Amino acid sequence: MNVLITGITGFAGSHLAEYILNNHPDIKVSGIVRWRSRMDNIVSFQDKIHLVEADLKDMVSMKKCLAEVKPDRIFHLAAQSFVPTSWNCPSETFAINCIGQINLFESVLHLGLKPRIQIAGSSEEYGFVRPDEVPMTENNPLRPLSPYAVSKVGQDLLAYQYFMSYGLETVRTRGFNHTGPRRGEVFICSNFARQIAVIEKEKAASVIKVGNLEAKRDFTDVRDIVRAYWLSLEKGEAGDVYNIGTGTSYRMQEVLDLLLGMSRVKVSVEVDPKRLRPSDVPILLSDSSKFRQLTGWKPEIPFKQTLQDLLDYWRERV
Repeated sequence: MNVLITGITGFAGSHLAEYILNNHPDIKVSGIVRWRSRMDNIVSFQDKIHLVEADLKDMVSMKKCLAEVKPDRIFHLAAQSFVPTSWNCPSETFAINCIGQINLFESVLHLGLKPRIQIAGSSEEYGFVRPDEVPMTENNPLRPLSPYAVSKVGQDLLAYQYFMSYGLETVRTRGFNHTGPRRGEVFICSNFARQIAVIEKEKAASVIKVGNLEAKRDFTDVRDIVRAYWLSLEKGEAGDVYNIGTGTSYRMQEVLDLLLGMSRVKVSVEVDPKRLRPSDVPILLSDSSKFRQLTGWKPEIPFKQTLQDLLDYWRERV
């Protein structure tokens, strides 16, 4: 079997590649890279995978890539995934997330390929959630509150439309927040952990800069998330959509307190206005019972262990 991962050099993409290599050694893993892609996340297993240079925004390169790989399964993880950046660069966010996905789909159709395709959606699609709608099921209304979230709704609905219109075997997942080693430093858990690691090395003042600490998020370890991605194409119904999450939410203040409890130094906390968004989702809490009943998946790594691994990851790198 040939598997193609878009975004293989990224956070979830690199963990997914590693999961497949460790658990399905008979499968050929290919990934899309761009000339400026950072290879840090895959350097330890780069010689075990096949890398193809292409760009989602360039149809010609996508057709060449797919013609070379001829994938049986595609995990579409590449995206502009940072919510604050989407406020500053909404057009670029849509170009990568929506137009890029159209280019992927159209290339598959043009070449007459028949892969199963996982589309990595986001809990941010739900956006504004009323108190009586928590935890959120897949039937909850989508009320996105950021350009990023709107672009993920676009990806979600495009996947459904291409399934209905052309029979593309798309399976949509709405992953709730996930974190762990390799998470980019701009994302909140990783940002907190990196600041602590820098302070421990005495490379910065003992002050942690924060944004909104009242938002509640449902965090899953990335290593559990990629298991779910794999299962989504193993057992998921084409055209359907599945929530993936733990069913437990943490206030950002709680996350910060857990990390500070692991710290080797005492720090003070300071709100940075630049870290506040024009609008923020108050709570994201998953009901993933539909996916669990279908696949038997459940999270296995405790959140405290995830945070400890994340903090240790940054301690090795700052």
